[in-house]
Amino acid sequence: MAASELYTKFARVWIPDPEEVWKSAELLKDYKPGDKVLLLHLEEGKDLEYRLDPKTKELPHLRNPDILVGENDLTALSYLHEPAVLHNLRVRFIDSKLIYTYCGIVLVAINPYEQLPIYGEDIINAYSGQNMGDMDPHIFAVAEEAYKQMARDERNQSIIVSGESGAGKTVSAKYAMRYFATVSGSASEANVEEKVLASNPIMESIGNAKTTRNDNSSRFGKYIEIGFDKRYRIIGANMRTYLLEKSRVVFQAEEERNYHIFYQLCASAKLPEFKMLRLGNANNFHYTKQGGSPVIEGVDDTKEMAHTRQACTLLGISESYQMGIFRILAGILHLGNVAFTSRDSDSCAIPPKHEPLSIFSDLMGVDYEEMCHWLCHRKLATATETYIKPISKLQATNARDALAKHIYAKLFSWIVDHVNQALHSAVKQHSFIGVLDIYGFETFEINSFEQFCINYANEKLQQQFNMHVFKLEQEEYMKEQIPWTLIDFYDNQPCINLIESKLGILDLLDEECKMPKGTDDTWAQKLYNTHLNKCALFEKPRLSNKAFIIQHFADKVEYQCEGFLEKNKDTVFEEQIKVLKSSKFKMLPELFQDDEKAISPTSATSSGRTPLTRTPVKPTKGRPGQTAKEHKKTVGHQFRNSLHLLMETLNATTPHYVRCIKPNDFKFPFTFDEKRAVQQLRACGVLETIRISAAGFPSRWTYQEFFSRYRVLMKQKDVLSDRKQTCKNVLEKLILDKDKYQFGKTKIFFRAGQVAYLEKLRADKLRAACIRIQKTIRGWLLRKKYLRVRKAAIVVQRYVRGYQARCYAKFLRRTKAATIIQKFWRMYIVRKRYKIRRSATIVLQSYLRGYLARNRYRKMLREHKAVIIQKWVRGWLARTHYKRSTHAIIYLQCCFRRMMAKRELKKLKIEARSVERYKKLHIGMENKIMQLQRKVDEQNKDYKCLMEKLTNLEGIYNSETEKLRSDLERLQLSEEEAKIATGRVLSLQEEIAKLRKDLEQTQSEKKSIEERADRYKQETEQLVSNLKEENTLLKQEKEALNHLIVEQAKEMTETMEKKLVEETKQLELDLNDERLRYQNLLNEFSRLEERYDDLKEEMTLMVNVPKPGHKRTDSTHSSNESEYTFSSEIAETEDMPLRTEEPSEKKVPLDMSLFLKLQKRVTELEQEKQVMQDELDRKEEQVLRSKAKEEERPQIRGAELEYESLKRQELESENKKLKNELNELRKALSEKSTPEVTAPGAPAYRVLMEQLTSVSEELDVRKEEVLILRSQLVSQKEAIQPKNTMTDSTILLEDVQKMKDKGEIAQAYIGLKETNRLLESQLQSQKRSHENEAEALRGEIQSLKEENNRQQQLLAQNLQLPPEARIEASLQHEITRLTNENLDLMEQLEKQDKTVRKLKKQLKVFAKKIGELEVGQMENISPGQIIDEPIRPVNIPRKEKDFQGMLEYKKEDEQKLVKNLILELKPRGVAVNLIPGLPAYILFMCVRHADYLNDDQKVRSLLTSTINSIKKVLKKRGDDFETVSFWLSNTCRFLHCLKQYSGEEGFMKHNTSRQNEHCLTNFDLAEYRQVLSDLAIQIYQQLVRVLENILQPMIVSGMLEHETIQGVSGVKPTGLRKRTSSIADEGTYTLDSILRQLNSFHSVMCQHGMDPELIKQVVKQMFYIVGAVTLNNLLLRKDMCSWSKGMQIRYNVSQLEEWLRDKNLMNSGAKETLEPLIQAAQLLQVKKKTDDDAEAICSMCSALTTAQIVKVLNLYTPVNEFEERVSVSFIRTIQMRLRDRKDSPQLLMDAKHIFPVTFPFNPSSLALETIQIPASLGLGFISRV
Repeated sequence: MAASELYTKFARVWIPDPEEVWKSAELLKDYKPGDKVLLLHLEEGKDLEYRLDPKTKELPHLRNPDILVGENDLTALSYLHEPAVLHNLRVRFIDSKLIYTYCGIVLVAINPYEQLPIYGEDIINAYSGQNMGDMDPHIFAVAEEAYKQMARDERNQSIIVSGESGAGKTVSAKYAMRYFATVSGSASEANVEEKVLASNPIMESIGNAKTTRNDNSSRFGKYIEIGFDKRYRIIGANMRTYLLEKSRVVFQAEEERNYHIFYQLCASAKLPEFKMLRLGNANNFHYTKQGGSPVIEGVDDTKEMAHTRQACTLLGISESYQMGIFRILAGILHLGNVAFTSRDSDSCAIPPKHEPLSIFSDLMGVDYEEMCHWLCHRKLATATETYIKPISKLQATNARDALAKHIYAKLFSWIVDHVNQALHSAVKQHSFIGVLDIYGFETFEINSFEQFCINYANEKLQQQFNMHVFKLEQEEYMKEQIPWTLIDFYDNQPCINLIESKLGILDLLDEECKMPKGTDDTWAQKLYNTHLNKCALFEKPRLSNKAFIIQHFADKVEYQCEGFLEKNKDTVFEEQIKVLKSSKFKMLPELFQDDEKAISPTSATSSGRTPLTRTPVKPTKGRPGQTAKEHKKTVGHQFRNSLHLLMETLNATTPHYVRCIKPNDFKFPFTFDEKRAVQQLRACGVLETIRISAAGFPSRWTYQEFFSRYRVLMKQKDVLSDRKQTCKNVLEKLILDKDKYQFGKTKIFFRAGQVAYLEKLRADKLRAACIRIQKTIRGWLLRKKYLRVRKAAIVVQRYVRGYQARCYAKFLRRTKAATIIQKFWRMYIVRKRYKIRRSATIVLQSYLRGYLARNRYRKMLREHKAVIIQKWVRGWLARTHYKRSTHAIIYLQCCFRRMMAKRELKKLKIEARSVERYKKLHIGMENKIMQLQRKVDEQNKDYKCLMEKLTNLEGIYNSETEKLRSDLERLQLSEEEAKIATGRVLSLQEEIAKLRKDLEQTQSEKKSIEERADRYKQETEQLVSNLKEENTLLKQEKEALNHLIVEQAKEMTETMEKKLVEETKQLELDLNDERLRYQNLLNEFSRLEERYDDLKEEMTLMVNVPKPGHKRTDSTHSSNESEYTFSSEIAETEDMPLRTEEPSEKKVPLDMSLFLKLQKRVTELEQEKQVMQDELDRKEEQVLRSKAKEEERPQIRGAELEYESLKRQELESENKKLKNELNELRKALSEKSTPEVTAPGAPAYRVLMEQLTSVSEELDVRKEEVLILRSQLVSQKEAIQPKNTMTDSTILLEDVQKMKDKGEIAQAYIGLKETNRLLESQLQSQKRSHENEAEALRGEIQSLKEENNRQQQLLAQNLQLPPEARIEASLQHEITRLTNENLDLMEQLEKQDKTVRKLKKQLKVFAKKIGELEVGQMENISPGQIIDEPIRPVNIPRKEKDFQGMLEYKKEDEQKLVKNLILELKPRGVAVNLIPGLPAYILFMCVRHADYLNDDQKVRSLLTSTINSIKKVLKKRGDDFETVSFWLSNTCRFLHCLKQYSGEEGFMKHNTSRQNEHCLTNFDLAEYRQVLSDLAIQIYQQLVRVLENILQPMIVSGMLEHETIQGVSGVKPTGLRKRTSSIADEGTYTLDSILRQLNSFHSVMCQHGMDPELIKQVVKQMFYIVGAVTLNNLLLRKDMCSWSKGMQIRYNVSQLEEWLRDKNLMNSGAKETLEPLIQAAQLLQVKKKTDDDAEAICSMCSALTTAQIVKVLNLYTPVNEFEERVSVSFIRTIQMRLRDRKDSPQLLMDAKHIFPVTFPFNPSSLALETIQIPASLGLGFISRV
């Protein structure tokens, strides 16, 4: 694709910036090839001219579309480069508060410097069993992937955690180990996983320290191998350590600390057991005060010490060894305080009785004098002699520090050895997962030997990382059959060779260490001579001869040579070690036991130690070369060997990479420093992964995903049935350059930038479509609105105009009348006022005009005189100036002319001699004369014109003068008139003043009169108003009192009701809590019981033949398999026959009685619960008392019960008859086994035909019986009706006289009443059935209408399709239609079968009623009718009335009974055709017989065997839903039978008199009822777990991933970690799968006859699981948090609600459990911009916690460019509004929560004596009693 297509106007790019590293800008115009400058507009509003590099001419990096920003995987970005990676990480970290991001196979973890709630056990459970790409990035996802690959591929795994100090490596490794410990569990009771986790506090205390970058920095590398057995459960662990920073023991930089353990000891110094250590404040010791920062904020060293000691105890380190460790550590601190005094330059001494050294000697158990001597001296050995030499103060100090470091290193290794011993397992290790927590690439201002080793290790790890990434890329390309082109990637093998090859840096360093006089300087010179100018990666600094530079993969690093040799040798004086070895303290010599052993590379790292080199001080004998060689292995050599061993281990495993990033150097939470982040990204290899991916085809789509995403870019004709060919055709049109993409077997591979181009095309197409839709919709809406407004406006205008017209007419009439009145009145007033004003005005005008005229005259006169004066003065001045100027000018002219004349005279004198001169002179004179003549004429003309003008001006002046004179005369006359008028005005004013005085006097009198009248009026009004106010006040007081009384009564009623409701709620809550607590205890008891049985079985298996361990098939299940099974109280083995049990198994009754005793405490709790339940029932009875009118219902209920019993009797008789027929048929079939048995004429065929004819005859008989029954009912109704409607008083009196007895009257009345009720109930039932039929017909009509509309739509759509597609669509439609019709017909067939069976039952009931009526009316029936009556099977149940509802069996048949009825009974097959709960009825009837015999041993034995057998069945087939449901139903029915027939009054209310006769008489089985209740609770919990295991794989796929509404949510580009496709494949689950499974569960429970209330509780639990799992996955998946996904979820929830309505389960409380999910979906769809939106969200999301709301808002991701992200300010607004809400801080819902279950008493109306035992159960050995 050409650059001009991408670098167009408004395209966004990244440009380098010194502060922000990369800055975003926008192109202001299109780029054209050849342009040297790009015009850019920066985000801060500035314009910039960006000059391209003239050499490379590289354009700036393009920015990804906003829809791709914030992706979980960096490889999903279309443009893969450094600024895109940095921006994506920043957006996720700052805006979304997400610290984990994938980069291909690497997990990038950014340290938030804040505790986040994302590591709980609920998060672990959520990630367990999930694919790595299906959830948001997390350390748990990497751990799960490693665990899963270990089990699946049978290959060891490694998790490599690297990063800078303070980046969070240790925490990440710790969480990975916690995940393994939680998910896998341990294979024994030794709690290995706890020990693995307990090793962390110990290693942190002795190996971690505070640095300037991190408060808990690991100062050593460690590789922990977590071992697993064949069942992939943790059995042990092993730890290897690398390069402990020993120098920290004796030196710490500013603001740093020594290792934590020293400060923990100092903080705990006051403990009694630590008194002997003689410790104090950390500032008192030299080794702990150098950094000046002894305290870490927020860390309590005393508590940390307690944790460390607790971890040591858990790992088996005894108290004596712990105190030994603390003694050695305290000794190191005291050793650091040992001071030396100089004697001279070559010797030193320790002060006598030096306290620190004395304490050190006491703690270490060494001789003070000897230690003092060898701290100040050393022994030198030569070939011939040995001598002791004193050392200087500096050397002694260095030797003291070296000794302290050596002791600490040995102690560190000893602790690691003991930790490994504690974690070691005797069981053979099958596989392991290694967690490598190792230092990242480091570069400081001063880099020394430690940084060199660290960077060397990172070079090796980076090489392994590059090769692994390259290998994975190659495998992906080969798998998809894409042409593989070798990608150039950085190979750091040259750098590794520079360090470790022959004559490399390490080799030269070891060689220099062997030299007697080797120094750092000589080593540096050797480096320069060997590598300078020969290796491109080696450089020498310009200004230093003691340093060298290595070009590492991440950066150039300058190393200072000073100290390299000393640190590599790690020299310790041997005499000091000997003193320590001779210690009386037993533990101290143990640390140095391996000093004299030869150290190999394997042994150097087998226990995780890095042994130190020690120079021997004794002269060598024998074979000196060999011993010296063994003891002189340098630190560099050991580190190289251990590193090679580590690389071998890593290469033998499958690696998983975690790169930890430090966002800033100040430990500020959620603060991102771009410069620091880029440095670390370059150093940790993330950008190298990006570069390798970008070099090939980084963007990869499956064909289905590509088709779904870019379907909008295709035309209808482009869409083929073959998706692959369709995608090929479209891509060839959209992207012309074929090198930009490749077609694989299952995926399309795109080069960098192509997906962004396709997204741009898609967005443009969608934008155009949206604009067109918006245009049309807005036009339609506005037109509709306009017409509605126009219509309303016309109506309003009509009424308004009419009103206005009427008002205007009225106004005109009033105005006209007022105008006439005003006209005459105003005329009078105005005329009078006018006259007065006119006279006054004339006077004023005369005076004013005179005054003005005089002023004007004076002004004119003054102006005239001034003009004359000015004229003469200006003339004089002008003339004077003119004369002066003229005189000066003339003088100048004269002078100039004189000068010119003199010159001219000279010329003339010269020229005068020639004749020609005179001629020329005459010619010029003539011309001048003519010119002068012309000038004179012109001047004469001008003079004449000026004279004419002067004459005109004089005439005008004279006329003006005359006018002024006339005006002056006129003004003088006006002045005289004004004087006369002034006198007249004065007289008038005097008269007016007199009139005013009279008027004022009159007005004052009038005012006084009016004031008196007003005063009187006001007093009267005041009196009246006071009276009125008093009256109103009294009324108000009365009303207020009445209102107060009413309100008080209402408040009292409301408060009483509220208190009642609150108390009821509180009691219910307490009851549920107690119930939940009790059921949890039961669950725990059963789990421990099963654990005991499992251990016993394992012991039995170990004694016999051990079974091989199974492999982990699915990581969703924990290895704790016993969690989902139940066992019995008695440890029975299933494999042994029942009759040959061991003597230990004969304790069944004894164990059960013991168990009953243990249940007494539970019984007391149950009694308390019963008290609370009684209280609740009492309050419910108060409500029920108001419904006293409904007392007549029990009688109807009794009639219905009789009706049901008759039906059951008929069923039993029919069953007997069918059984007899079936036996006959079996006999006939068993006679012959030849194929001719079923042929016509055969015996079996004849029997079958006879039975068929008998059934048809019986059907005809039943029809006749129905007709007879109807006629009898009509006759009875006609006979009863006259009696009810007779009004004749005589007949009534006769009847009353006949019935003299009151009892007869009452019985007659009751009979009539019951008859009326029966008829009314029949009438109502007929009415209801008619209404139901009408409703069904309406629904059918509606469905037909909908089907018609759908057919029309399909027809219209088919007409638009091309011919081929039309034929295919029509065929598909026809197949669908036929399938639907087939299903409908099958449903109708089933309904008809049910109707036939129902009619048969009714026929039998009616026949029985007819028989009973005939018994009473036998005298009125003719003999012929009796003869014609057919033989009815109704006589069979009459004979059965003699049975007592008991079953008798022999004692020795008990095991056979349990075996046939419980152990071998299968719910599917035989049990389906039985009466629901038949096993429970049989067992209870057996118990009744034992109770009847008063045989307590038999009762106890039967009940115990029953309970144990049920548990055994559930343990064996506990994962089968039908089995668990079947036995839950039967257990509950057995429990209800024990209650119903217990003889207690509370349970006998609904029994018939016959049922009450069947109550138990001898035994109170209340305790066994409690046992059965507990068993039912356990079965219920197991049922919940079974259905949870079945639903769990379906929920996420069906509720979240599957697109129920196709096309709403687009598929976004994904990275290397491909998510589970949301396109429905054959193997994926959909919402229909969930609904089908729910239907299956419901039908099975109903088929087993489970109580309706219990079914509601199961459904509620199922819906809770669905909602919780869906919401938890939504909170952990960023790609699911979008507007379109919210719509999908709401639709799915509506389908679940519809299912509840269809099953009549809306009142089960299941819908309420989905409320959090519904609110989360609404939250995804609502507006999220303004404060009003925030308020609406806070009020809407009441079922979500604050953490969940904020998480959803942070995760909200637009799928299309038309959506907007949620701003950070809006999220903060939400947090501020919700800060007062008190809810759980837990992020995820507890998906394992089980609601407490209750078993409401549900008595059975089935008569026990009518129950018959089917022969299929094989219970012929029991008999009915």
